[in-house]
Order: sequence, then structure tokens, then C-alpha cells
Amino acid sequence: SRISIDETSVARGHQYVTVVADIDERKVLFVTPGKDAATVEAFAKDFRSHKGHPENVTTVSCDMSPAFITGTKQVFPNATITFDKFHVVKVLSEAVDAVRRDEQRKHPELKRSRYVWLKNPNKLTAAQSEILSTLSKQNLKTVRAYHLQMNFKELWQQPKVLAKPFLDKWYFWATHSRLQPMIQAAKTIRRHQEGILSWFDTYVTNALLENLNGLIQAAKRRARGYRNVDNFITIIYLLLGKLELDLPT
Repeated sequence: SRISIDETSVARGHQYVTVVADIDERKVLFVTPGKDAATVEAFAKDFRSHKGHPENVTTVSCDMSPAFITGTKQVFPNATITFDKFHVVKVLSEAVDAVRRDEQRKHPELKRSRYVWLKNPNKLTAAQSEILSTLSKQNLKTVRAYHLQMNFKELWQQPKVLAKPFLDKWYFWATHSRLQPMIQAAKTIRRHQEGILSWFDTYVTNALLENLNGLIQAAKRRARGYRNVDNFITIIYLLLGKLELDLPT
């Protein structure tokens, strides 16, 4: 009843497979080439063939991909879509980096500081923490963008009743920041706010699939790649599908 959907790369050249996992059973249910809306439809067809009922799926966790959104709405009519926290924050991280890239033309001290602004403060190295401390004291657009991003992350710490007012206040702040990348990111978040705020009811993320994707990519590296996508999909099922391979008795 609760599933997570994400893509993972097969090889260089933008070749992907879509992976669907059962959040509660913590296993891969389905893998198929591509990452468009048809992949969700393919899963629903496979789900039915295994005596599953799409109408019983109540929760889908995914990124803000229009393809996944469209596919989910088409084949899981009773499902609440919850957008994964990591992918929501990624929209802001990319906006902060866009502000930095533009500003570093006049402020060369921002060069080579990309990861200072993208990493969580508690994961910075000592050297990166020192750079952040120094740059944060300057009147930089990048610093303002960074504070917008960090403030947004506090959304998930709010009680449910305060989440929407918090998001509204943040949206006003972001859209009046005069930082065009942050304004565009804020508008993207506003368009997807229903799926962002649904977390306060479902409490699901793509953390399981992120972990599984790490194992998938590790298997790919060990094998130095796979000859074709079918072999890649097979190894995913074998490693992470919790298949019952016992001989009949």
C-alpha cells in the first residue's frame, strides 16, 4: 500500500531504470528501463499480474518529476503523493549554486566554495566550516540565498498545524529576495506544495530507495558495468527483491 519510486543510472549517457520499492517490506518490487510516465503504468500492469490492486496503494513517495506525478495520478487513483525531502531541498541547492556562480564573477572569493553551500553544516570539514564562517560575514547574495535554503529546511520541524503558515511566510520571503534563481525555486515549491505538505500525514521519504540505489550502484561498480540493461535489472531483483528461490518440496 505504500511505495517509493525513483530512477537510477544504468550507464553514462543518461540511460536509466525506474525502481519501485515496497516501503514497509523494504524490498524492490519492480524495475523497468526509462524514467517516464509509462514506467509507472508498466509497474501497475505488473502489479496486477501478481494479484496486486492499484486502488489499494495509498501512498507514493517520489521526486517532483512530472512523469512520475502524471503516471501516479493515472494508475493509483487513491494514492497520496509525497515529494521526497531530499529532492525538494535539491531544487533550492541548485538555486543557491546558481546565485553563487553568477556572483563569483565579481567576488572571486566564492570560487571553489560550491560544496560549502551545498553540504549540511554538520558535515563540513574544518576547512569548509572556516570558509563558511568567513564568507557568511560578508554582504553577499549567496549568503542570503543560503539562509533561505537553511530556513526552508526547518519546515519539517514544524507541527502540522503550523506547516502551511510557515511555508507561506517562507514563500513571501523568497519571492521578495530579488534573487531570481531563488524566486524560481520558490515558485516551483509553491506549485508542488500539496505533495510537500502531505509529508505531515504520511511521513514517508525516498530514504529507503536512496539506500537501495547505493547498493545497486555498488553492484554495478563491482561488475564494472553490465552488458545490457536486462542483466542490470536481473541483478537488482536478485540482490534487493527478497525473492524466494527455495526449491518446491
